[in-house]
Amino acid sequence: MERSSLRQLIQEQLDPKNTGFVGVETFASLVHSHELPLDPAKLEMLVALAQSNDEGQICYQELVDLISSKRSSSFKRAIANGQRALPQDGLLDETGLGFYKRFVRYVAYEILPCEMHRRWYFYQHRACPPPVFMAVVTLTQIIVFLCYGARLNKWVLQTYHPEYMKSPLVYHPGHRARAWRFLTYMFMHVGLEQLGFNALLQLMIGVPLEMVHGVLRISFLYLAGVLAGSLTVSITDMRAPLVGGSGGVYALCSAHLANVVMNWAGMRCPYKLLRMVLALVCMSSEVGRAVWLRFSPPLPSAGPQPSFMAHLAGAIVGISMGLTILRSYEENLQDQCGWWVVLLSYATFLVFAVFWNIFAYDLLGTQIPLPP
Repeated sequence: MERSSLRQLIQEQLDPKNTGFVGVETFASLVHSHELPLDPAKLEMLVALAQSNDEGQICYQELVDLISSKRSSSFKRAIANGQRALPQDGLLDETGLGFYKRFVRYVAYEILPCEMHRRWYFYQHRACPPPVFMAVVTLTQIIVFLCYGARLNKWVLQTYHPEYMKSPLVYHPGHRARAWRFLTYMFMHVGLEQLGFNALLQLMIGVPLEMVHGVLRISFLYLAGVLAGSLTVSITDMRAPLVGGSGGVYALCSAHLANVVMNWAGMRCPYKLLRMVLALVCMSSEVGRAVWLRFSPPLPSAGPQPSFMAHLAGAIVGISMGLTILRSYEENLQDQCGWWVVLLSYATFLVFAVFWNIFAYDLLGTQIPLPP
């Protein structure tokens, strides 16, 4: 109701002749005289937008977009041109913030490389809807792990238990026809150490990314990494099963790390170099552990151990598709040429992988371990 009444006032009092332009000073006085709510940061952006016009006016539609928290490309160009008019103080100078707003500010500095973007996110952020996707995925993985741990009475190296591979969630090359397994394997884990590593990264990196970029983009990126992981294993490590959400986790992490590197000068997260090194060391150690378990299992087993190729596939998805998503904050992906190139490449890979799974195993005479 507040936005609709504000738009009605704009149309009736600021642009009665339908010229398509509104004087910024008149609009500001109207907001104050009618005590209409508008974020101070949006008024600052409005002034910057007007300064890019010689007559001190702004386009009516872009004013509506500003009120509606939408950012067209022309609006952002005008903001960039008039950015000198905005206060130079950053969000770190804001005082009197509650706990949640301080957390939102922390997320803005963790994820976004531009002060203008950080200010925009901080002022237009709403707590609803909350970042539910990463929380639900992590909680489901923990519940599934606890159920199987209690059932098998085994909390580490669960894949060595003879009953583990009988789970309908595990990806096994002998059950390729059960297509859901190419995704549901993300809920199963080798042991407590793998679950803890994945859950920690999903919450520390995935939740802030979801808060900034939204549930649709981050869930799509995560699931794209998971699906690419299982399909890559079916092509490159054809005899191996697969468990764990590492494909999705590495898609998120590699996208975020690549975004930090690409915008190194603009990132204001503390100790970013140390954190980058620690993240790379942890991720490399996890890959090394997965390689060791695949080729040098510490215990005798009935068949091959889970593959490590999902980690690498997830990283590739993150660097390509994920980086495109993260660099398009508040922009329509369908307007980005790079997005369509990445999406077409991913779709081509999916089609190739499907045909590979249908025909290649028989043509190559691959000896698949008997499914449990």
